[in-house]
Amino acid sequence: MNRKNTNWYWLTYPSGQYMTAAKKLLTCTALGAVALTISCKKDKSADLNARPEMATEKSNSAVTAAPTVPSKSEALVAMQVYNNHFYNQYGTYGSSFKAYYWKDDNHTGRMDFWTQQEAIETLIDAYNINPGTDLKNKISYLYNGVRDGYGLLWTDNIYNDDIVWGSLMCIRAYKITNDGGMLDMAKNNFNMMWNRAWDTQSLGGGLWWTTDNQTKNTCVNAPAVICAMLLYQATGDTSYKTKAKLIMDWMVLKLYDAGSGEVKGAINKAGTITEGALSYTQGSFIGACDLLRADYPAVNYLAMGLKAMDYARSSMCNTAGGILKDENGIPDTQGMKSIFARWACLFVKNTGTSGNYGAWLDANAAQAWSIRNSQGLMWNIWGTRTPDDVRNAFETTCGVAMMNGIHYYR
Repeated sequence: MNRKNTNWYWLTYPSGQYMTAAKKLLTCTALGAVALTISCKKDKSADLNARPEMATEKSNSAVTAAPTVPSKSEALVAMQVYNNHFYNQYGTYGSSFKAYYWKDDNHTGRMDFWTQQEAIETLIDAYNINPGTDLKNKISYLYNGVRDGYGLLWTDNIYNDDIVWGSLMCIRAYKITNDGGMLDMAKNNFNMMWNRAWDTQSLGGGLWWTTDNQTKNTCVNAPAVICAMLLYQATGDTSYKTKAKLIMDWMVLKLYDAGSGEVKGAINKAGTITEGALSYTQGSFIGACDLLRADYPAVNYLAMGLKAMDYARSSMCNTAGGILKDENGIPDTQGMKSIFARWACLFVKNTGTSGNYGAWLDANAAQAWSIRNSQGLMWNIWGTRTPDDVRNAFETTCGVAMMNGIHYYR
């Protein structure tokens, strides 16, 4: 994990030119803070002065020209640039190799557990759009890196949402590689999480966010629905489908606002909502609706998903129907738009609603690509050009995920 070496590779520039660059390997990054109380975030240390651009979120209206929607080939370039900066293959793993994503462009350590899973999911999306041996191999090597770094069963991790994000990465990777180890890792960790997190004694159901059992959060419940449905599809075990519906029924009752379409972020033991909507929770709820639609036609999950999409478009952008807000506070929030992009775009593809939402999502992808820096990296503040200094690996997943996501339905 702390090995040092020097890798020379080609960096792809927006203009199509190239340069060689030396990248150093080291450990950790620190970012800013969020004014909103976010119970689903691990790092709650708020410092608005940590980076000057975080003190005030920049208005996306700062960029006025209508950018061109990025092509599928440009989406691949965005993923390649990301890999050039952050991907680290650091040794062998059995007869294969192992890798992880660096936390930042200074190569100061691997990404945190859950953000690593989301970076790998971004790579999975990129492979789905532009299948190729290089991306497929990287998925396997990064999975090996997770096994190497954290073992096969993540019982020491107190965050139930981390377990779900990791299991979700594994089951999505399994669909590409057909590696039974990925399926087993997804099943075993999901089952462990379920056994310790599902509870009907408090609030009538739902999964606890952490092992201290204080709040039940959308950031664990919504992706758990997605993961359970994908496990059901992969194994045929109907108990996963049953669990998915149990979780969803509880979320709809406790966290979903049927009037507005907003999905609240968390509820405590007293039944008080402690967190509002964030892009990743809104997006994963939309993904959950999508995956439940066909198996439970008697429940109108399509209508719920459409309502949640409408809320995101009208209330989670700087202007209604505009560019998604910059959730640019603590490190855990900075890559959340990548999760929204993934599940919103898949929902649009699977429901055939690109005529309704496509132009809006396309505009977000175009905006993200238009603010890339000279190296081709995009940060999460989509109204301001990405600075050329050091970037962190989580915030720079957002644009890559949105650029690839729109090609699910285009």
